[in-house]
Amino acid sequence: MRRSYRSPILKYLRDQQVRFAPRERKLEQLERAERLLTEIDEKKVYPFDYVCYRITDYRPESFPHSKLRGEDLRHDLGLFVEELSDSANIPVETADERVLTVDELAEKFRVSTKTISRWRGQGLVSRRFVFDGGKKRLGFLQSSVDRFVEQNSDRVQRGGDFSRLSDKQREDIVDRARRMAHKGEKQTEISQHLAERCGRSVETIRAALRQFDRAHPELALFPGRGGPLTLDSKQNIYQQYRRGVPVEELERQFQRTKTTIYRVINEVRAERIVELPLDFIPNPRFSRRGAEKVCLGPYPEGDAEPRKVRRPSGLPPYLASLYEMPLLTPPQEVYLFRKYNFLKYKAAKLRDQLDPAAPKAALMDEIESLYEQAVETKNQIARANLRLVVSIAKRHVGPDQNFFELVSDGNMSLLRAVEKFDFARGNKFSTYASWAIMKNFARTIPGEYKYRDRFRTSSEELFAGTQENRGNPRVEEMAQDRREQQIERILRRLDEREQRIIIDRFGLDHALEPQTLKEVGATLGVTKERVRQLEARALNKLRAAAEEERIVLDIE
Repeated sequence: MRRSYRSPILKYLRDQQVRFAPRERKLEQLERAERLLTEIDEKKVYPFDYVCYRITDYRPESFPHSKLRGEDLRHDLGLFVEELSDSANIPVETADERVLTVDELAEKFRVSTKTISRWRGQGLVSRRFVFDGGKKRLGFLQSSVDRFVEQNSDRVQRGGDFSRLSDKQREDIVDRARRMAHKGEKQTEISQHLAERCGRSVETIRAALRQFDRAHPELALFPGRGGPLTLDSKQNIYQQYRRGVPVEELERQFQRTKTTIYRVINEVRAERIVELPLDFIPNPRFSRRGAEKVCLGPYPEGDAEPRKVRRPSGLPPYLASLYEMPLLTPPQEVYLFRKYNFLKYKAAKLRDQLDPAAPKAALMDEIESLYEQAVETKNQIARANLRLVVSIAKRHVGPDQNFFELVSDGNMSLLRAVEKFDFARGNKFSTYASWAIMKNFARTIPGEYKYRDRFRTSSEELFAGTQENRGNPRVEEMAQDRREQQIERILRRLDEREQRIIIDRFGLDHALEPQTLKEVGATLGVTKERVRQLEARALNKLRAAAEEERIVLDIE
């Protein structure tokens, strides 16, 4: 049974001890943690600093005021002991007392191994030992078993009452299942019928039939159940389900129960949700009270008489139709970008609550709904700006380029720009997107970078789509070279780290796009806030250097 931590604080403590504690300290902490576990009252609440002190003998600086429920603490401490022992690589022969394996414990109490797994979640402490052959397996100290039995005598007694199937009972179940299967009954119906007849659980019957099929593949009752489902089979089940294939048909096709089919569907669905691109541009508004009302409120009305834009000549009808869509007003643009990022922010927060091992359908429905709304909002922004791509592509197309390939390439740049644009800075998206598209064209169009000037234009010129009037290429090239020399000269006033930040943030390395504060911080190994401070200091130095050399800089 796969378990996960209920408290992220205990998981954090686990990470610290597994990574950094010496082996001797780990062995000591195992004893202290197990001793603490026996004292926990599930109905009480325990301060984290007390728990940390009992295990490690020091008071933590992190989470000093956090509290843990007794029920969650007992669950997590058992997992903590197991994983810490795993990292300590303890040979089983070095244990001071008898160590029982899962099978030995099941035999001792006449219960199934699945019952032992349940007991582990209910307080039976397990450790991982290195057995003969170098393999790690779960083991239970005799003292831990005795303590669990003493504290849970009723539970152990109930488990023993449901003894495991005898060989004679297994044979009888298999014979009856074979006769029913020959009559065309499904495995689900067979398992339910035999469970009622034998007074056993449905899962016990299924387990007995699975074990028989694995041990006797030539006589298998359900030959389609060839062991665990492969990844391809799981993907196939999910894709067919999405296409509308009934679950009953998937049961027959893959020879699995309805429960298994739904479990596989949810498992694959959860994996896809984990991979969803939910990166967003953060904004303080998102975490404030009433954020949903502001960010998802009514769409702002447009101009009473939207400005008409002249269509460029020579465009095919489907491109010319782009100019019929009205441009976004500034309030509409801010609304859509705020909504787009808030939807992804909300979906990302919900995804943090998703447990891939046991995903909840309602939670996945909500995440997918938010993501679909975000995609639709992104498409709405892109559709309103597609003419921008056409206008820029029309000005950059040459005799050796395919115009429609340029438009397709520009559309990809536009979509990336939507994802990276920070509406809170107060800039127009058309300016940012135009810069991104032109920068991409400069890399992909042969010879374009050599002769292009820095982008200096207004939104009216961008949307007009008129013929481009180039100046003297040689003069423009010399002016560009002069500007680059000036920038290189004042950049030398900065230290190496400040230069790296300015180059990455403003895209001065023409092989790369400008990076966000978070991306630069990840490269340098510092926080986003620290990058912001260093950038501000570097810009002040550049302003001073520019004034000394009488260079006009456009720095916000």
